[in-house]
Amino acid sequence: MLKPQSGILNLNPNENPSPKKQQRSRQAASMAWLIRPLRTTPFSPSLRTPLLRQHPNSTSFSNSRNYISDMRKSAFQDNILRLLRKEIQYEHDHCPPKQPTTRFNSFTVDDRSGEQWIRLKRKFGEKEDITIDVTMFDGSVPVPDSGQVQSDEQLHITFIVNISKGDDSDVLEIVCSAWPNTIDIQKFYVRGCNRTANHPYSGPEFKELDEQLQDSLYEFLEERSINDGLAIFLHEYMKNKDKTEFIRWLQTVKSHIEKK
Repeated sequence: MLKPQSGILNLNPNENPSPKKQQRSRQAASMAWLIRPLRTTPFSPSLRTPLLRQHPNSTSFSNSRNYISDMRKSAFQDNILRLLRKEIQYEHDHCPPKQPTTRFNSFTVDDRSGEQWIRLKRKFGEKEDITIDVTMFDGSVPVPDSGQVQSDEQLHITFIVNISKGDDSDVLEIVCSAWPNTIDIQKFYVRGCNRTANHPYSGPEFKELDEQLQDSLYEFLEERSINDGLAIFLHEYMKNKDKTEFIRWLQTVKSHIEKK
Protein backbone atom coordinates (compact mmCIF):
# COMPACT_ATOMS: atom_id res chain seq x y z
CA MET A 1 0.00 0.00 0.00
CA LEU A 2 1.28 3.43 -0.89
CA LYS A 3 2.27 5.61 2.01
CA PRO A 4 0.52 8.99 1.99
CA GLN A 5 2.73 12.02 1.39
CA SER A 6 3.51 14.37 4.22
CA GLY A 7 0.96 17.17 4.69
CA ILE A 8 -1.94 15.25 2.99
CA LEU A 9 -4.73 13.63 4.91
CA ASN A 10 -4.66 9.80 5.02
CA LEU A 11 -7.89 8.63 3.48
CA ASN A 12 -7.29 4.87 4.03
CA PRO A 13 -9.70 3.77 6.77
CA ASN A 14 -7.78 0.55 7.49
CA GLU A 15 -4.67 2.32 8.58
CA ASN A 16 -4.50 4.01 11.91
CA PRO A 17 -1.96 6.83 11.73
CA SER A 18 0.07 7.71 14.72
CA PRO A 19 -0.90 10.75 16.82
CA LYS A 20 2.04 12.78 15.42
CA LYS A 21 0.95 12.03 11.89
CA GLN A 22 -2.58 13.04 12.70
CA GLN A 23 -1.37 16.32 14.15
CA ARG A 24 0.79 17.05 11.08
CA SER A 25 -2.13 16.21 8.82
CA ARG A 26 -4.39 18.63 10.64
CA GLN A 27 -1.74 21.40 10.40
CA ALA A 28 -1.22 20.75 6.70
CA ALA A 29 -4.97 20.91 6.07
CA SER A 30 -5.18 24.23 7.87
CA MET A 31 -2.27 25.67 5.85
CA ALA A 32 -3.78 24.42 2.59
CA TRP A 33 -7.08 26.11 3.41
CA LEU A 34 -5.32 29.42 4.12
CA ILE A 35 -3.19 29.54 0.97
CA ARG A 36 -5.74 28.13 -1.46
CA PRO A 37 -7.23 31.51 -2.45
CA LEU A 38 -3.72 32.85 -3.21
CA ARG A 39 -3.02 30.00 -5.60
CA THR A 40 -6.38 29.89 -7.29
CA THR A 41 -6.88 33.65 -7.72
CA PRO A 42 -3.44 35.21 -8.24
CA PHE A 43 -4.99 38.50 -9.41
CA SER A 44 -7.54 38.79 -6.67
CA PRO A 45 -8.63 42.40 -6.06
CA SER A 46 -7.71 41.94 -2.45
CA LEU A 47 -4.03 41.83 -3.47
CA ARG A 48 -4.04 44.89 -5.74
CA THR A 49 -2.92 48.27 -4.51
CA PRO A 50 -6.06 49.98 -3.26
CA LEU A 51 -7.07 53.27 -4.91
CA LEU A 52 -7.04 56.42 -2.80
CA ARG A 53 -10.55 57.13 -1.79
CA GLN A 54 -11.97 60.52 -0.81
CA HIS A 55 -13.04 60.87 2.74
CA PRO A 56 -16.84 60.96 2.82
CA ASN A 57 -16.74 64.22 4.86
CA SER A 58 -13.96 65.99 2.87
CA THR A 59 -16.39 68.19 0.89
CA SER A 60 -18.17 69.41 3.98
CA PHE A 61 -14.81 69.96 5.68
CA SER A 62 -13.63 72.13 2.76
CA ASN A 63 -16.87 74.09 2.81
CA SER A 64 -16.46 74.58 6.54
CA ARG A 65 -12.95 75.96 6.05
CA ASN A 66 -14.15 78.35 3.35
CA TYR A 67 -16.98 79.48 5.60
CA ILE A 68 -14.58 80.20 8.46
CA SER A 69 -12.23 82.04 6.10
CA ASP A 70 -15.10 84.18 4.78
CA MET A 71 -16.21 84.92 8.34
CA ARG A 72 -12.72 86.10 9.30
CA LYS A 73 -12.45 88.21 6.16
CA SER A 74 -15.85 89.76 6.80
CA ALA A 75 -14.97 90.50 10.43
CA PHE A 76 -11.68 92.07 9.37
CA GLN A 77 -13.39 94.30 6.81
CA ASP A 78 -16.15 95.25 9.23
CA ASN A 79 -13.54 96.34 11.76
CA ILE A 80 -11.73 98.51 9.20
CA LEU A 81 -14.99 100.09 8.06
CA ARG A 82 -15.98 100.79 11.66
CA LEU A 83 -12.66 102.55 12.32
CA LEU A 84 -12.88 104.53 9.08
CA ARG A 85 -16.42 105.72 9.84
CA LYS A 86 -15.35 106.66 13.35
CA GLU A 87 -12.41 108.69 12.03
CA ILE A 88 -14.54 110.44 9.41
CA GLN A 89 -17.17 111.32 12.00
CA TYR A 90 -14.50 112.61 14.38
CA GLU A 91 -13.06 114.92 11.69
CA HIS A 92 -16.52 116.27 10.90
CA ASP A 93 -17.40 116.80 14.56
CA HIS A 94 -14.14 118.50 15.53
CA CYS A 95 -13.41 121.56 13.39
CA PRO A 96 -14.92 120.37 10.09
CA PRO A 97 -13.31 121.73 6.89
CA LYS A 98 -14.69 124.87 5.34
CA GLN A 99 -15.65 125.46 1.76
CA PRO A 100 -12.40 126.61 0.08
CA THR A 101 -12.30 130.22 -1.00
CA THR A 102 -11.86 130.98 -4.67
CA ARG A 103 -10.21 134.41 -4.39
CA PHE A 104 -7.44 136.16 -2.52
CA ASN A 105 -7.08 139.88 -3.25
CA SER A 106 -6.70 140.06 -7.03
CA PHE A 107 -5.85 136.37 -7.38
CA THR A 108 -8.22 133.59 -8.40
CA VAL A 109 -7.61 130.35 -6.51
CA ASP A 110 -7.81 126.91 -8.15
CA ASP A 111 -8.07 124.33 -5.35
CA ARG A 112 -6.95 121.37 -7.48
CA SER A 113 -9.22 119.00 -5.56
CA GLY A 114 -7.58 115.67 -4.80
CA GLU A 115 -4.08 116.99 -5.50
CA GLN A 116 -1.25 118.24 -3.29
CA TRP A 117 -1.03 121.76 -4.68
CA ILE A 118 -3.09 124.78 -5.66
CA ARG A 119 -2.72 127.51 -8.29
CA LEU A 120 -3.28 131.26 -8.01
CA LYS A 121 -3.54 133.47 -11.08
CA ARG A 122 -3.92 137.17 -11.80
CA LYS A 123 -3.06 139.86 -14.30
CA PHE A 124 -0.95 142.83 -13.33
CA GLY A 125 -1.05 145.90 -15.52
CA GLU A 126 -1.75 145.41 -19.19
CA LYS A 127 0.76 142.70 -20.05
CA GLU A 128 1.86 140.74 -16.99
CA ASP A 129 0.40 137.30 -16.33
CA ILE A 130 1.24 136.00 -12.85
CA THR A 131 0.85 132.35 -11.88
CA ILE A 132 1.69 130.98 -8.43
CA ASP A 133 1.90 127.22 -7.88
CA VAL A 134 1.75 126.32 -4.18
CA THR A 135 2.48 122.98 -2.51
CA MET A 136 0.78 121.71 0.60
CA PHE A 137 2.88 121.63 3.77
CA ASP A 138 6.23 120.12 2.75
CA GLY A 139 8.40 120.62 5.83
CA SER A 140 8.76 122.17 9.25
CA VAL A 141 11.33 123.59 11.65
CA PRO A 142 11.19 123.44 15.45
CA VAL A 143 10.61 126.65 17.34
CA PRO A 144 11.57 126.08 21.00
CA ASP A 145 9.73 128.16 23.58
CA SER A 146 11.92 129.82 26.16
CA GLY A 147 11.86 127.92 29.43
CA GLN A 148 9.70 125.16 27.99
CA VAL A 149 10.71 121.56 27.38
CA GLN A 150 8.27 121.09 24.54
CA SER A 151 8.67 122.96 21.27
CA ASP A 152 6.29 124.06 18.55
CA GLU A 153 6.88 123.69 14.85
CA GLN A 154 6.71 126.20 12.05
CA LEU A 155 5.21 124.58 8.96
CA HIS A 156 6.75 125.32 5.60
CA ILE A 157 5.15 125.81 2.19
CA THR A 158 6.96 126.15 -1.14
CA PHE A 159 5.51 128.28 -3.90
CA ILE A 160 6.83 129.27 -7.33
CA VAL A 161 5.93 132.56 -8.96
CA ASN A 162 5.95 132.78 -12.77
CA ILE A 163 5.68 136.23 -14.34
CA SER A 164 5.42 136.48 -18.11
CA LYS A 165 4.61 139.25 -20.61
CA GLY A 166 2.95 137.54 -23.53
CA ASP A 167 3.24 134.05 -25.01
CA ASP A 168 6.67 134.59 -26.58
CA SER A 169 8.36 136.37 -23.69
CA ASP A 170 10.84 134.96 -21.21
CA VAL A 171 9.49 134.00 -17.81
CA LEU A 172 10.67 135.43 -14.54
CA GLU A 173 10.59 132.53 -12.07
CA ILE A 174 10.88 133.07 -8.33
CA VAL A 175 11.06 130.20 -5.84
CA CYS A 176 9.81 131.23 -2.38
CA SER A 177 9.16 129.83 1.07
CA ALA A 178 5.98 130.71 2.94
CA TRP A 179 6.29 130.58 6.72
CA PRO A 180 3.25 131.22 8.96
CA ASN A 181 3.56 135.03 8.71
CA THR A 182 6.35 135.83 6.27
CA ILE A 183 7.82 134.90 2.90
CA ASP A 184 11.45 134.27 1.92
CA ILE A 185 12.82 134.36 -1.61
CA GLN A 186 15.03 131.34 -2.27
CA LYS A 187 15.80 131.60 -5.98
CA PHE A 188 15.31 134.24 -8.64
CA TYR A 189 16.00 133.56 -12.33
CA VAL A 190 14.81 133.99 -15.88
CA ARG A 191 14.00 131.09 -18.23
CA GLY A 192 12.91 130.86 -21.80
CA CYS A 193 9.23 130.44 -22.58
CA ASN A 194 9.78 126.98 -24.15
CA ARG A 195 12.51 125.72 -21.79
CA THR A 196 14.62 124.33 -24.62
CA ALA A 197 17.98 124.59 -22.82
CA ASN A 198 19.04 121.45 -20.97
CA HIS A 199 21.16 123.21 -18.36
CA PRO A 200 20.30 126.91 -18.34
CA TYR A 201 22.21 129.29 -16.12
CA SER A 202 19.93 130.05 -13.19
CA GLY A 203 21.90 132.87 -11.60
CA PRO A 204 23.43 133.10 -8.12
CA GLU A 205 21.75 132.20 -4.88
CA PHE A 206 19.39 134.94 -3.78
CA LYS A 207 21.17 135.41 -0.44
CA GLU A 208 24.39 136.14 -2.33
CA LEU A 209 22.94 139.20 -4.04
CA ASP A 210 23.53 142.71 -2.77
CA GLU A 211 21.22 143.50 0.15
CA GLN A 212 19.74 146.54 -1.54
CA LEU A 213 18.99 144.45 -4.62
CA GLN A 214 17.34 141.86 -2.39
CA ASP A 215 15.16 144.54 -0.78
CA SER A 216 14.15 145.91 -4.17
CA LEU A 217 13.06 142.44 -5.34
CA TYR A 218 10.91 142.02 -2.22
CA GLU A 219 9.32 145.38 -3.08
CA PHE A 220 8.79 144.13 -6.64
CA LEU A 221 6.78 141.18 -5.29
CA GLU A 222 5.01 143.34 -2.71
CA GLU A 223 3.63 145.52 -5.46
CA ARG A 224 2.02 142.41 -6.96
CA SER A 225 0.43 141.31 -3.65
CA ILE A 226 3.07 138.60 -3.09
CA ASN A 227 3.91 139.43 0.48
CA ASP A 228 3.56 138.37 4.12
CA GLY A 229 -0.22 138.63 3.82
CA LEU A 230 -0.09 135.94 1.11
CA ALA A 231 1.92 133.70 3.45
CA ILE A 232 -0.74 134.01 6.17
CA PHE A 233 -3.48 133.24 3.64
CA LEU A 234 -1.65 130.18 2.27
CA HIS A 235 -1.13 128.67 5.73
CA GLU A 236 -4.79 129.07 6.63
CA TYR A 237 -5.85 127.72 3.26
CA MET A 238 -3.55 124.70 3.44
CA LYS A 239 -4.67 123.79 6.96
CA ASN A 240 -8.20 123.57 5.63
CA LYS A 241 -7.13 121.73 2.46
CA ASP A 242 -5.10 119.25 4.49
CA LYS A 243 -8.19 118.33 6.50
CA THR A 244 -10.39 118.23 3.39
CA GLU A 245 -8.01 115.94 1.51
CA PHE A 246 -7.63 113.68 4.56
CA ILE A 247 -11.39 113.20 4.84
CA ARG A 248 -11.62 112.59 1.09
CA TRP A 249 -8.89 109.96 1.38
CA LEU A 250 -10.71 108.22 4.25
CA GLN A 251 -13.95 108.17 2.24
CA THR A 252 -12.14 106.79 -0.82
CA VAL A 253 -10.64 103.94 1.20
CA LYS A 254 -14.02 103.20 2.80
CA SER A 255 -15.77 103.10 -0.58
CA HIS A 256 -13.13 100.75 -1.98
CA ILE A 257 -13.51 98.28 0.90
CA GLU A 258 -17.31 98.45 0.76
CA LYS A 259 -17.33 97.71 -2.97
CA LYS A 260 -18.32 94.12 -3.69
